[in-house]
Amino acid sequence: MKNHKIWNILGFVLVILAILAGTYVSAVGVGEKHQGSAQNIKLGLDLAGGVSITYEANESNPSAEDMRDTVYKLQQRVGVYSTEAEVYQEGSNRINVEIPGVYNAEEVLETLGNPGTIQFYEASSDSDSGMNLVLDGNDVVNAQVVTEPNEFGNNEYVVRLTFSSEGAQKFEEATARNIDKPIYIVYDGQIISAPQVNQTISGGNCVITGNFTYDQANSLATSIRLGVLKLTLTEVQSSVVGARLGEDAVGTSLLAAAIGFVIVVIFMIAFYRIQGLASGIALALYLVMMLCFLNALDVTLTLPGIAGIILSIGMAVDANVIIFTRVKEEIAKGHTVQSAMKLGYHKALSAILDGNITTLIAAAVLYIMGTGSIKGFATTLALGIVLSMITALFVTRIVMNGFYVMGITDEKFYGRQKEHKPFNFTGHKAIFYLISVIVIGAGLLTMGINGAGSGSTLNYSLDFTGGTSMTVTLDSYVDVTGDGGTALREMIEETTGITDIQLQNVQESNDVVIKTPVLDQSQRTALKEALAQDYGVEDGEITESNISGVVSSEMRRNAVISVVISGILMLIYIWIRFKDFKIGASAVIALFHDVLVVLAVYAVVRIPVGNTFIACMLTIVGYSINATIVIFDRIRENRTLMEGASLEEITNVSITQTFSRSINTSFTTFIMVFMLFVLGVSSIREFALPLMAGIIAGAFSSVCISGTLWCIMKNRGKKEI
Repeated sequence: MKNHKIWNILGFVLVILAILAGTYVSAVGVGEKHQGSAQNIKLGLDLAGGVSITYEANESNPSAEDMRDTVYKLQQRVGVYSTEAEVYQEGSNRINVEIPGVYNAEEVLETLGNPGTIQFYEASSDSDSGMNLVLDGNDVVNAQVVTEPNEFGNNEYVVRLTFSSEGAQKFEEATARNIDKPIYIVYDGQIISAPQVNQTISGGNCVITGNFTYDQANSLATSIRLGVLKLTLTEVQSSVVGARLGEDAVGTSLLAAAIGFVIVVIFMIAFYRIQGLASGIALALYLVMMLCFLNALDVTLTLPGIAGIILSIGMAVDANVIIFTRVKEEIAKGHTVQSAMKLGYHKALSAILDGNITTLIAAAVLYIMGTGSIKGFATTLALGIVLSMITALFVTRIVMNGFYVMGITDEKFYGRQKEHKPFNFTGHKAIFYLISVIVIGAGLLTMGINGAGSGSTLNYSLDFTGGTSMTVTLDSYVDVTGDGGTALREMIEETTGITDIQLQNVQESNDVVIKTPVLDQSQRTALKEALAQDYGVEDGEITESNISGVVSSEMRRNAVISVVISGILMLIYIWIRFKDFKIGASAVIALFHDVLVVLAVYAVVRIPVGNTFIACMLTIVGYSINATIVIFDRIRENRTLMEGASLEEITNVSITQTFSRSINTSFTTFIMVFMLFVLGVSSIREFALPLMAGIIAGAFSSVCISGTLWCIMKNRGKKEI
């Protein structure tokens, strides 16, 4: 017993030391380069800026299809530098590449090189012809660096190639002809690798070995990926651009997160007493762990990434709330505090695991299918979920055990769950459904009216629609992240009547890049006159062009497909775990209900639908399914405990028992986002508002829609039988 007490105290001390160490590393860093410091976390274009490179197609009058294809493929290829890199078309034959967190354009150009062509050759038996073409970039799907064990059992870097179905057939035939001979990989006219064929390779996959260092393997993989383009591109200009949202966006977001975190901890302590304090300590460790892992994994943090972290904080609180509610319930049943803690963790485990695993499924699908900010969002979300589970299931328990063995054993410090009379949720389902129909119907009606009037059902921003880009040389330097930028933005808004504006400084110059939706001739003329009057800009100091949206049609399609696939996989997982298809179906229906509610908010309030729209919708998907799982976990338990009770009684009791958890979790997550809304810059507020609506919708659908819908499905199933 004495040893058990010592181990609990030791665990408590280690948690405190881990928090202090993590805080030091996050604030100061380690070594001369201050590795691990939060200041070293890579920030995206929206938060920190980066390199902007303009390429021009060598082909004359390239087709729109070839340009779209090249933009999409180049977006995938530049992911080697950052998942948040953006690629968009400028004019009819130019493509812009913007890479965040990099400020040396020459270094990037040297590494990125000229995205030329990639071809695979075999030596010809005919000495006159030299080499025969085996396949080209159109036959290559992907090239990436992986590690595989060599003949001595040691892991080494190799380049794994994936071919299309047609390319796989060509490659299989070529390798069959060239066993013990090389296949020459030619990039832009130069042989970059000549791996020897050891055997016939089928299946559409192969690896290139060669005792590579990571940099060597990465360079080869990058060259192959960049060569898989229909057009040959030449770099015509490059520059370093500043943050789109400005430095204030980072500062206000951090301040909002800090204030929200303090409010959440105070709320948890007020509601759950010593358990709330334990959760505050665990959440502190969660935050410093998150900062350290963002550094270690070299994640590029953007506004959607911040949303993923906020969601994972909400889920970390949610796991604690589920546990603490269970502990209070067990104390109310007459168990001792120590026994209640054991039972509470045991009974909460299934709900926590199921809720987090379903969200991890969504994150995995998004990472595999997504590009750019979607992949970054998936990374931060998955990382946050894993860390939140660790802190909730292990760290909080260690801290609580530490408090207990230090003498805090009285149940008054833990609380006793009050028993509430079950509310008749199933009896009021018609009202709940009517509310949902009205809200969603208002959104659909507004979209119809908008479509009939302006031709656009939603207020699509230039991220989706593209627009006009002007590079303006001002008579003096204006920092677009400060007051000067605010004045410039206001002038543009007053002159053009447009609020969807992106401003970026060009490093070491007085140039400012102004991006807006497409301007008509009168708007362009008015803007040029205002720039001349207020900033002394002459006509020859303005370069303008039309640009495509950074969210391509392929990216939008992939996002939709990702959500659909995620929903199907969640349905299958829930079906297997709960052994009830109708639970999975009602959970997924509630999920899409929340998406439609948020869509209604975008339509009615006319919030610009941009890059963050996809991240917002994906955040709601993850949040909603997690909240619904908790209720169904209690329904599953009560179906065993309440033998002989009707489905309506089981549903009403289950929802009532988890009601405080639903409200408390929604409140804590809402607070985090609300602080972003209050303190954030305008673009962040436009992101936070639909998130808040989604949190409210998620709580409503979990409590009022999902359980009652399941009850209807089960009763109808009985009647059919």
